[in-house]
Amino acid sequence: MKSLIGRKLGMTQIFNSDGLMIPVTVVQIDPNSIVQVKTVDKDGYNAIQVGYGAKKEKNINKPTKGHFEKAGATPKRKLKEFRVEQTDGYEAGQEMTADLFKDGECVDITGTSKGKGFQGVIKRHGHSRGPETHGSRHHRRPGSLGAATYPGRVFKGTKLPGHMGNVQVTVQNLEIIKVDMEKNVLLIKGAVPGPKKGLLVIKETLKQGK
Repeated sequence: MKSLIGRKLGMTQIFNSDGLMIPVTVVQIDPNSIVQVKTVDKDGYNAIQVGYGAKKEKNINKPTKGHFEKAGATPKRKLKEFRVEQTDGYEAGQEMTADLFKDGECVDITGTSKGKGFQGVIKRHGHSRGPETHGSRHHRRPGSLGAATYPGRVFKGTKLPGHMGNVQVTVQNLEIIKVDMEKNVLLIKGAVPGPKKGLLVIKETLKQGK
């Protein structure tokens, strides 16, 4: 399975050959270095460990430094492991760039959504407001939970105020509009999770079709 780590730069728009405007997310793909190749014989499964983003050597400990030196790679800020069917063609120190994908391919993108902090039920779950007049004092409250003497507790999964966002989100089947090797970016149709400068994992899609 083809996979890369990238960084979200933001959104813009482009026009296709028919003159239609397409909203796109710009994802920067700096070279991904293969730090380790895992095999069934040695590790029990086939996978490649990929590093992304430069990190100062003074900010890593000796075991981690040795891990990178063994692969012949410079220290990386982010390490991610990708399962592969076969390890043929992969070797430590090898670099992967944006040309791993082509125009028109569909990908699944995983990122960390924007954190919203502690939110009420209206923003978090889309509940409606209560009455505004006649002293109701019930404007943005969650309302009755429906628990009497029996069962005498609040059921798990009840929609209540709480922490919102800052979770891993995957958006599937997004089309790559353009691969720009000159600027090392992918232009991906639509929005992807996370804030600007957030890290993303781009994989070839599991669900075919647009």
